[in-house]
Amino acid sequence: MSDVPVIAIVGRPNVGKSTLFNRLTGKRQALVAPMPGLTRDRREGEATIAGQRVTVIDTAGLEEGGKGSLAQRMRKQTEAAIGMAELVLFVIDAREGVVPADQTFARAVIASGKPAILVANKCEGRRGIDGLYEAFALGLGEPVAVSAEHGDGIGDLEGDIAAALGLGTGPQKARVAAGADAKAARPIRIAIVGRPNVGKSTLLNALVGEERMLTGPEPGLTRDAVASDVVFRGRALRLYDTAGLRRKAKVREAAERLGVGDTLRAIRFAEVVILVIDGERGLEHQDLSIGELIAAEGRAMVIALNKWDLVADKQAAHKRLRAAAAGGLAQLTGVALVPVSALAERGLDKLIDAVLSVYEAWNRRIATPELNRWLQEALARHAPPVVKGRSVRIRYMTQPSARPPTFVAFCQRAEELPQTYVRYLTNSLRETFDLPGVPIRFKLRKGENPYAGR
Repeated sequence: MSDVPVIAIVGRPNVGKSTLFNRLTGKRQALVAPMPGLTRDRREGEATIAGQRVTVIDTAGLEEGGKGSLAQRMRKQTEAAIGMAELVLFVIDAREGVVPADQTFARAVIASGKPAILVANKCEGRRGIDGLYEAFALGLGEPVAVSAEHGDGIGDLEGDIAAALGLGTGPQKARVAAGADAKAARPIRIAIVGRPNVGKSTLLNALVGEERMLTGPEPGLTRDAVASDVVFRGRALRLYDTAGLRRKAKVREAAERLGVGDTLRAIRFAEVVILVIDGERGLEHQDLSIGELIAAEGRAMVIALNKWDLVADKQAAHKRLRAAAAGGLAQLTGVALVPVSALAERGLDKLIDAVLSVYEAWNRRIATPELNRWLQEALARHAPPVVKGRSVRIRYMTQPSARPPTFVAFCQRAEELPQTYVRYLTNSLRETFDLPGVPIRFKLRKGENPYAGR
């Protein structure tokens, strides 16, 4: 191995290789646009992984083409980059899922004999989940879920790179260390959403008091979004006001029918969403609809019970709200309900404490041995049902990604396992590993332990 390790980023066109290159190197050296084959030459940059300098090569997309064609020359450039590298990052587009070209070139990467990490890019939101699961079939091990555009999962990827190059102490420890560094370096993105007139803007103004202001209002992720950066107990937070996202919000028809088009856009920007409700009125249908959107988009959630100082019987009201949340927000079981008064600036510290707590749960990774010990205990407590005279046997389990926590269980006859049993496993996971207020993705795949014998 050379003094400076070389990493090659490869994959078919338009899967986000250049965006990932820019994210790792912190530079805008590679042109990025939604058209295949834009990066026609190899580009090199430097990155720092686990405190050590590495060289990153951004290759042209692997394309099949005739002899002497541009595509053929691009492929030769990519093959040369793989030959130079100590480690290959093989990138797929999780939103599109695994396509035949991915399978073809995955075989080429495997045939090269070089260590490789499978990167499932564009995993933000719901669309990337199925593609993440499909990636297991490529034969390159467990995929790392990332969004190169938004920076999600980059800490996990850097941890795996460190482990593969011998810069860390192992995949799990390296992931934890790299993830902690990444979180410390950037603010937590928080959206404040809710029905009209529940006090969203008042709450934002209360949180962004002059004594807490770090940088003041600044342009956010879109030209219409205004973000406010604040610091709370040493943690940087970036707060997005839904009202600042309204003018050019374009959302799907279904979301518009729910009347929460602006809110959906804010949710997609966020990592944690504060759903503000009127404590006197309680959880209404539209509140629950917004909560369902938050869960569907895979975001963590805290409910702010605003105007709590006006509630007469607080104990009874809190009990009713807890029951309503349990019944209407099953995907976010255990969500924190925090009484606040935005106008009187009461309860704000407890609200942000709840945000930080659910953010940690949303990022939580469970070591594979610990996860499989839990699985065996859960199976022993409540065995899978017998279907058509035979029991469904769950062999192995892994967590391919966090943000939100996402799990894959391998078993024969996966399609026959009742959803009631899947819910049992999900609820047990949530309780055992302390994951309240975050959606949990749980997927079954046919097969035995995919890593047996490796």
